[in-house]
Parts: sequence; structure tokens; C-alpha cells
Amino acid sequence: MLTYKDMIATADAVVPRLKPDEAKKMVDAGNVLIVDVRDGTEVAQTGKLKGAVHVARGSLEGRADPTAPTYNPAFKQDQPVILHCAGGGRAALAGKTLRDMGYTKVFNGGGFKDLAGAGIEVEK
Repeated sequence: MLTYKDMIATADAVVPRLKPDEAKKMVDAGNVLIVDVRDGTEVAQTGKLKGAVHVARGSLEGRADPTAPTYNPAFKQDQPVILHCAGGGRAALAGKTLRDMGYTKVFNGGGFKDLAGAGIEVEK
């Protein structure tokens, strides 16, 4: 039986987890897509990181697949992508999904509060 813990461990093995200051450096350097995979209610409560694209984890595949009618052109398979959620678990699983879909530069940014605490701007 595959457990949630097993799934996270598998995702962590293929999606590097960034420290908040590492993520901020990448954001400051530009040309990175930040994807917030939290639920809409979470984003409504806290706002989101400036410039981030909000895609609830359950909708990710349709937004990231260029052949899907719901594709979001912000997603480019060769561009660095930093995913985050509230604590890093959903971001890890979402990152593995993107890797499986052919995205090559995928990173787990961890939790929203840690990234905001590192100085990445927040917009309401």
C-alpha cells in the first residue's frame, strides 16, 4: 500500500526543496514562475506572493498541459517553477506531477508564511 508519507518521500526525491532565502534569490533574479497550489479559501485569507499564479492543486494538470483547453500560458516547460502551499506537502506532490509532465526546472518552495517571511512581497 502506498501511503501519503511514501508519496511525499518520492516527490522529495525528484523535486528539490528550497530554503526560503534561496527561493527569494530566484524570485529576485526573475524569469521564474511562482505557483501557489493552496485552496482558494487559503489564498483569500492571506493574499498571495506577488506575481504568483494561483492554481489549486486539483486543477494543476489542466493548467500546465499545453494541449488542454484550460492551459495557462504562464506555464512553460523549460522555465523554472517554484511551487508552494501552506507547508510544502502539496507543493512536493504538485512538483512531482509537473516533473512527470515534462517540466525540467521544478522546485518546492515550501510554505507561504516562510516565503513571505523571507521578504517575498505579498499582494492581497
